[in-house]
Amino acid sequence: MNLEKVVFGFFVLLAATLNFGFFIGDISDPALHNIYELFAAIVVSLIATVLKFGDRTQIGAVHLATSLVADLQLVAAAIAWTWSAHIADNALTPSATAAVVSLSGGALFANVVSVVLLVVETVSYHRR
Repeated sequence: MNLEKVVFGFFVLLAATLNFGFFIGDISDPALHNIYELFAAIVVSLIATVLKFGDRTQIGAVHLATSLVADLQLVAAAIAWTWSAHIADNALTPSATAAVVSLSGGALFANVVSVVLLVVETVSYHRR
């Protein structure tokens, strides 16, 4: 068993599940979307991105691209949450929450693509 692959797979899957946990629920209800879960999703997604930098294969490049997309969307979601909750005049409105959750949904899609790539790569691996 390759410990590096285990750690890589762990962080890729953890990033997807944390993002899913934040995403799930009524899109406009801020009570169903925990800001700390979004923060954890960002941190784990950034760790997964760093782990993807060493792979020099074509599939590694696609892994990195999906991770960068997820990072960008999660950071944009955090900025939108911060703006609407702390800077804008009114508190976190249903429309602002919907925007944050939608950005998280885009990141979730990128995470799902990354997990699918990981599974395809694992299934196609041939022992020598």
